[in-house]
Amino acid sequence: MKTTIIIPAYNAANTLNLLLARLLEFAPKHDIIVIDDGSTDNTAEAAKLSGVELIIHPYNRGKGAALRSGFDLALNKGYEAVITIDADGQHDPKYIPELKDIIRARHYDILIGSRRNGFGKMSFARFLSNSITTTVVSILAGTKISDSQSGYRIISTSVLKSVKLRTSRYQMESELLIKAARQGFKIGSLDITNIPGNTSHISHLKDTLRFVSMALQTLWQ
Repeated sequence: MKTTIIIPAYNAANTLNLLLARLLEFAPKHDIIVIDDGSTDNTAEAAKLSGVELIIHPYNRGKGAALRSGFDLALNKGYEAVITIDADGQHDPKYIPELKDIIRARHYDILIGSRRNGFGKMSFARFLSNSITTTVVSILAGTKISDSQSGYRIISTSVLKSVKLRTSRYQMESELLIKAARQGFKIGSLDITNIPGNTSHISHLKDTLRFVSMALQTLWQ
């Protein structure tokens, strides 16, 4: 299965070097795509030094928009699957071989690296937000989703060819799950151990409102 790794990155210079060094143990540099989403630090330079594919957004457009740029390039290059991973070092690349093996063996279309075993270690606000959004996504998708907010996923490009995405920020990851499930794509999960980070760019109020807006729109789509 021809697979690329997509990393949306915003002001991630402090963590990206180490992440890319680890990822190169599991994939050649030409199969890794970094999207610098309008960073004001040395994120782009870190990607260039590693020799990976680099897309630069001249201004910050949001995580969803960064992922969509990566998806477009992956489709243009004929990849069969994409792995998305956050740039802040929270996701351990060691799960990449297992994600690829499971999606092949069980015929999943999307496999989520689920942090559900570590939910109790989250702050109360983050635990509550994650629990509510995961429940809402599961209801709207019509299937059980264990961790809708995890950015560590492997996705068949057949999903990306079929699902039309409209949003551009964090809610896009939930939009993708809902629309993919409604189109009959199979979604599974792999329990992972997450490494808590301190570089989240989520604005809880704004992104919650965006999520609610996206969720309401899917009721009529």
